[in-house]
Formats: sequence, structure tokens, C-alpha cells
Amino acid sequence: MNEWEKSRQGYLYDPNDSEILSKRKKCADLCYELNQCRPSDIGQISRLLRTIIGSFADDFEITLPFRCDYGFNITMGKNFYSNTNLVILDAAPVVFGSNVLIGPNCVFTTATHPLDRVQRNKGLEIAKSITVGHSVWFGANVTVLPGVTIGNNVIIGAGSVVTKSIPDGVIAFGTPCRVIRMITEADRCRYSEAEDPNIC
Repeated sequence: MNEWEKSRQGYLYDPNDSEILSKRKKCADLCYELNQCRPSDIGQISRLLRTIIGSFADDFEITLPFRCDYGFNITMGKNFYSNTNLVILDAAPVVFGSNVLIGPNCVFTTATHPLDRVQRNKGLEIAKSITVGHSVWFGANVTVLPGVTIGNNVIIGAGSVVTKSIPDGVIAFGTPCRVIRMITEADRCRYSEAEDPNIC
């Protein structure tokens, strides 16, 4: 079993293996080219993002700068939006559902390292996938760690470090991130809508 196969099957692997390093360098060059684009150069930005990202719906938007490790391990559902400085370390799959909103300076990292110092000093790592459901909003400066699943209709508060999976329909925040409360129908009344100011 080569290092790439080990990484795909959830074993410790060498991320500096020549095949893996080649894939990462290719993506790094594309991300560099992407991040040199003028914000007004929408066509070039779109072309490069569609080259980098593995699977996406037509209506996604990423505000530059953006960085990822491989790109082809990323799946984005419909109506995906990220503010500036999104980092996705996609050594394993990172899957986003539809209607995901990501604030600035967020990190999704699938890569982690052994607790054992001998293994760690060899440069080995392991990759665990991240899954995000539909209608999820991440505040600014959120970090999502390897192996986490986030349910549907979830809000992750700014500055959170998400170390464990989060269920559907909740507001969660903190370091480590924890569930604070359920999202309820009463939350629709928190702000009035110009189109329907008497909604509540």
C-alpha cells in the first residue's frame, strides 16, 4: 500500500511522499494564481475556482484570499458563500451542504498528527473527513477540526473551535464549541423584515 492509499483509508501516512507532495504543490500553484486576481476579474476567479474545487453547484462564491491543500476533496452544495481568508486543509473529504455561509478567517482542517512523539517526529499524519449539513452559518474565526460532522440548520458562533460533532437545529459556540440552545420559531421574530414587518 503506497502513502496515498494509506491516506485514503485512514491510516498514518507520510504527507511529504512524492506523489502526495506533487498533488499539494499543483493546488498551491493554482491557489497562488487565484489569489493574485483582481476582485473585478470575476471570469478568471470563477475559472480558477472551478479548476481547484472538486465538486460544486453553479451558485457558489468565495471571497479571496482562499487556500486549500488539494481542492479535489472539497464538495460545495448550492448557495455556498465564504468571506475572506477561508482555509480548507482537505487531506480527507470536506463536504458542505446547501446554503452554507462562512464568515472571515475560518479554517476547516482534516489533517491531524499522532500523539506518539516517535510517529510525530517521523512527520506522519492522519486525515479525517469533515461534513457540514444544510443551512449552516459559521461566524468569523471558527476552526473546525478533523472528523467533525455538523448537522443541518446550525449556527456556529464566532471564535469557536469545533472539536466534536454538532447536532441539527442548534446554536453552538465556545472553545471547545458546545451546544448553547435550540433554534426555535421565536428566532424568526428577532429581526423584522421590510417585506413583512408584522411577521410575528
